[in-house]
Amino acid sequence: MAKGQGNGPGKGRGRVEPNFDLPEGRARDRGDLDLRLSRDDRSGSGEGVANRAGGPARKPAKASARSASAGRKRRRRSWLGRIVYGTVVLGLWAVIGLAGLIAYHASQLPPIDQLAVPKRPPNIAILASDGTLLANRGETGGRVVSIKELPPYLPRAFVAIEDRRFYQHFGVDPVGILRAVGQNVTRRGVAQGGSTLTQQLAKNLFLTPERSASRKIQEAILALWLEHKYTKDEILELYLNRVYFGAGAYGVEAAAQRYFGKPAKEVSLAQAAMLGGLVQAPSRLAPNRNLPAAQARAAQVLAAMQDLGFATAQDVKVALAQPAKPANARGGGSANYVADLVMDVLDDYVGKFETDITVQTTVDTALQATAERTLTEELNAKGARFNVGQGALVSMRPDGAIRALIGGRDYAQSQFNRATTAKRQPGSSFKPFVYLTAVEHGATPDTVRDDAPIRIGTWAPENYSHRYEGPVTLRTALAHSLNTVAVRLGQEVGPKAVVQTAQRLGITSPLQANGSIALGTSEVTLLEMVGAYGAFANGGTGVIPYVVTAVKGQDGKVLYKRAENGLGRVISADADGMMNAMMHETFVSGTAKKADIPGWDLAGKTGTTQDYRDAWFIGYSGSLVTGVWLGNDDGELTKKVTGGNLPAEVWKGYMTQALKGQNPVPLPNMNRWRRAPETTASVASAGQEAPGGVLGQIFGDPQAASSRPAAAARRAPKDDRNFIEKLFGIGD
Repeated sequence: MAKGQGNGPGKGRGRVEPNFDLPEGRARDRGDLDLRLSRDDRSGSGEGVANRAGGPARKPAKASARSASAGRKRRRRSWLGRIVYGTVVLGLWAVIGLAGLIAYHASQLPPIDQLAVPKRPPNIAILASDGTLLANRGETGGRVVSIKELPPYLPRAFVAIEDRRFYQHFGVDPVGILRAVGQNVTRRGVAQGGSTLTQQLAKNLFLTPERSASRKIQEAILALWLEHKYTKDEILELYLNRVYFGAGAYGVEAAAQRYFGKPAKEVSLAQAAMLGGLVQAPSRLAPNRNLPAAQARAAQVLAAMQDLGFATAQDVKVALAQPAKPANARGGGSANYVADLVMDVLDDYVGKFETDITVQTTVDTALQATAERTLTEELNAKGARFNVGQGALVSMRPDGAIRALIGGRDYAQSQFNRATTAKRQPGSSFKPFVYLTAVEHGATPDTVRDDAPIRIGTWAPENYSHRYEGPVTLRTALAHSLNTVAVRLGQEVGPKAVVQTAQRLGITSPLQANGSIALGTSEVTLLEMVGAYGAFANGGTGVIPYVVTAVKGQDGKVLYKRAENGLGRVISADADGMMNAMMHETFVSGTAKKADIPGWDLAGKTGTTQDYRDAWFIGYSGSLVTGVWLGNDDGELTKKVTGGNLPAEVWKGYMTQALKGQNPVPLPNMNRWRRAPETTASVASAGQEAPGGVLGQIFGDPQAASSRPAAAARRAPKDDRNFIEKLFGIGD
């Protein structure tokens, strides 16, 4: 060190002043200047300080180990950070993608501000005269019910089995979805769905039943809208009235009526559980198709209800001990023939309607059941033997009110209504119109006409027995259905007059005004014939058969109420009395003798068409008119079924029950026609009045009796109808 260099304040301390001059030889190259810090220049680097002698620095061993460990931690934190960062980024993109997907599918739906729950198709409830339900018509099969009128356990059954978190979620239930996924995985199959009741309702209201991711997204969107728009109870009510239960039943009311024959408000806990379990698979679980499966599913519903506190253990125990069973269809479904008739005429009474309506009818449920049972039992017992497969029955009051209507043997097998739609030849049951026309032209029950061969052109009608009795009274001729007398009367008054008489009494089908009209060769319906006979039963007033008395809207407003109407007087009182006297004779001694009901004044007429194709019986008391038809839909011939055998048996079986407990009502105007005392005087020429009937002439007059075949007379018991048939040609 130079002398004097150490003088000053820093003398003796070894202080070195900073020197920023470039080393000699490097001034020319300023690019060599490096001002960057190395790791050794950093504070706390852990490296040793250069010794003063200028030797190399040394690192302590412990400091070096700590540095390596810190590096490894930084690398681990770096990988974890990258994973978290990537997850966040992917999550954000997923949210963006999901939002876009939802926005796209939402754009395929109608605008939210224009969205509305579609109107439920209106239901037509058809009621019997006593207010009980006969049938429902419409697309839904049942009326709308409010949740307030249902027993509490009924809606709870659906919540318990379909959506137990219904009152907690917002339309879509993530917890339920996760639970369903977990159960599906553990059960190795699709064991449970994650759709809420709100989602199911959204699907039913707005979407198609297709299974796709697109539909599920739209379903969720719509479920959120429903939850925003309606309360939970309103959503549940909508669901209960829209869900499908199978067998054409939409809504819980339709299902209760369809499967249990009662309104939804009257179902038991066991029945409610069965309905709640049914919606999962209506076809597979329908109790009328697979009762064991339906009951097993109901047991699951009951267990869920108990688990959630919706039903007590004791109530569940009782329900399990007495499981629900489907009810038999009322009358085997024959009330549906009435319902079909109602739907055919409803447009005549009310115009277009958009809400549920109720139709009050004239039908008596007890008579309807009796009529169907009587008809089906007769066909089941004798149909195969007599080769007759179908039948129909109409019963009405004399004022035209239909009390029972059976359109066929089994509605489930054939919905064709043979009572109102099928047109068949009425045969001899048409003859009263011929006789009435003759009476209105001056004839009486005691007027005589000749029962003898007759020919009209190439047509030569014959009696059932191919025998002829000679001169007979009109009373006897009608009672025993002698064809030649009817044809003669028809020719006397003219076929056109006969047609006009039938039309005046209510026959609306086209009638051919020819000679054979007297034997009922023009086709008509059973309902027309019964309606026309109503004029005889009520004293001469024409009636139009009717079944609807009133129609009411959902709010109880009367949309239609039947006013008293009819065709007015179509038969004079005198003529009506004479017709009743002649048709009464059919029960006393004629073709309807086996249908007589003791204690009652009855009148009517049998009918059998050519080759036993159709068999009819129409009879009446003063309070009820009933007609029966038997035959085959394809026109196949029966094995000698006549109006006097099987149809008469059905008629008597039904009328005996229908009139049971009633006071006998006399036939109208019978007092206007008094039968003259019988005499043994023989019948004079045709056209003369003769007292008594042919039976009195034959059996009361020895000479007349002796003119009959001795063999027939010897084997003729008093009440042997077979003898009467052979004697007078009775067959219909």
